[in-house]
Amino acid sequence: IWIFHGFYAEEKLVGNLASMSTSERIKAIQKMPETMKKKREIRNKVLKEITKKSRHHRTQLPCCTQCLQGTVVSFRRFGNSLSEYFHLLQLWHKTLKIIGAEFGTSVLSYFIFLKWLLTFNIFSFLINFSFITVPQFVAAEPNNLSFTGLELFTGAGYFQQTVLYYGFYTNATISKIENGPSYNMQLAYIFTIGIYFVICFLILLFSMAKSFCRNFINPQTYSGNASKLLCTWDFNVTNEKAVTLKQKNLSTQIKEGLTEVNREVLNLTVTERVVHIVIHLVSWLTSLGTAIAACAGVYFLSINNLKLFVKGHKNDLESQAAMLVLPIVTSLLNTLIPFFYSWLGHLESFQTPGHQIYVTITRNIVLKISIVGILCYYWLNIVAASESQCWETLVGQDIYRLVLVDFIFCLLGSLFGEFLRRIIGTTVCVSLGLPEFDIGRNVLDLIYAQTLTWIGILFSPLLPGIQMISFSIVFYVKKVSLMMNCQPPRKVWRTAQMTTSFMFLLFFPSFLGVLSVIGVTVWRLKPSAECGPFRGLSSMYAAVSEWIKILENYTASKWVVWIYHNLITRELFFFILSILVLIITYLYWQIIEGRKTMTKLLHKQIIN
Repeated sequence: IWIFHGFYAEEKLVGNLASMSTSERIKAIQKMPETMKKKREIRNKVLKEITKKSRHHRTQLPCCTQCLQGTVVSFRRFGNSLSEYFHLLQLWHKTLKIIGAEFGTSVLSYFIFLKWLLTFNIFSFLINFSFITVPQFVAAEPNNLSFTGLELFTGAGYFQQTVLYYGFYTNATISKIENGPSYNMQLAYIFTIGIYFVICFLILLFSMAKSFCRNFINPQTYSGNASKLLCTWDFNVTNEKAVTLKQKNLSTQIKEGLTEVNREVLNLTVTERVVHIVIHLVSWLTSLGTAIAACAGVYFLSINNLKLFVKGHKNDLESQAAMLVLPIVTSLLNTLIPFFYSWLGHLESFQTPGHQIYVTITRNIVLKISIVGILCYYWLNIVAASESQCWETLVGQDIYRLVLVDFIFCLLGSLFGEFLRRIIGTTVCVSLGLPEFDIGRNVLDLIYAQTLTWIGILFSPLLPGIQMISFSIVFYVKKVSLMMNCQPPRKVWRTAQMTTSFMFLLFFPSFLGVLSVIGVTVWRLKPSAECGPFRGLSSMYAAVSEWIKILENYTASKWVVWIYHNLITRELFFFILSILVLIITYLYWQIIEGRKTMTKLLHKQIIN
């Protein structure tokens, strides 16, 4: 009787759900106090019931309506199945949960940011490979250079005559069939990279807005930790490992929230305040002086390296190997100086770990962006005016070496910076203990690597693929190093706003600075006369102007010519477009804020 009653109740529930509208049915299923597996079973039964009812009415409905209903139901089932499998295929989902439970949201924010950058590079690689590299394979000539293995480190020699660099790409219109469809490599090259940067700009802008709304407009301000303690536990979790992981996550979140509530305000005397101010001033002057000295060293070293390269044989592999000195010294400075900045942060004795991390990040961003700025000046003003036959390929090789050596130093930093520190803290000097994960230094390493990749896309279209591989390896190396060598932060603190800060630093000064470099290269600099898709032109942008002149002869393309002359070449158009983007971002922010307000009211009702 009990089994029959349960079966009858479920059939009645399915019938009631089938009679509802789609939105009401989804909300009703979501509110059920059942496991996700049970909810999926009920949803599938409801869809089957709807299908049965539709079959009964097929004799009364026209043929077109029947086909439309069947198509809608099929698409709905496909969408539900796709969303389930997409959730299972989320990259490193379980790993991120374990890191958040063991080390808190501060360390977790670094790995989330790394995963986000990896998706950026996957997207960039797929676009460049599809629209630039694949067509070049059709028109590519055989490579007669020999491969020795040293090219993997120098990026020269054999790789110089491959699709890895700008100089290998043709300036001809590719066509395999006579009088058939053709592919203009010049337009494909500049439009692919241009559209990619526009998409990156929009993604960064909306990601910052979404992250700001999620993290700075915080519903926990109203509900407090009581809602976490009383309302966030999922009683459908029955697996022992999942329960333990959920407990650790919840415990860490409550500790972080209580730390903010119980933050102590230090009452310092006048003398102590003066001493603190003096220490801060000396630390800032020291950090700025170190950054200036590092930039000066990189500049003079790059000048000497260029002279050495131009005087020697340009295609000699040994001469190109000498160019490794610049990336090694640059990476050495970018690795050692941040350790010095971290030591300065400990010396200053900040009241909160967040304050110390933000100060360390600021100092590191000044150092790394200054070095990148010096290198860009060297590439655009000195290398571009040198006697090199293909200065774009030379810049691409420089960036390739910088990315590769920076990746190697990142791995060595985990070995010597964290592994040896653990050995010292557990055997030689036990009072030091295990090291903590340096969030500021590691995040700025990612931003520096991504900045180099964005700059190098124009000179080495497949560079995002190399960075994609390096970021994947860095994720696993950092995860293993974190679990084996580091301890959770001694002061537990909540860092919900940190991911937003990372995105802002990636947007400014990194991304906007890259746009300036790409703009100067495309509009101002003259391409090499003997290599690349833009050879023989006054600038890379001249390819677009030449294309517009050709379109003026075709009546069907007059609208493209009108858009170019009246919109693209007008500063007012981009000004209005920028305002529209800001308005859309603001409206998006208002929508998210409205949702957050509803969440706050709901949390209040739950607590009451």
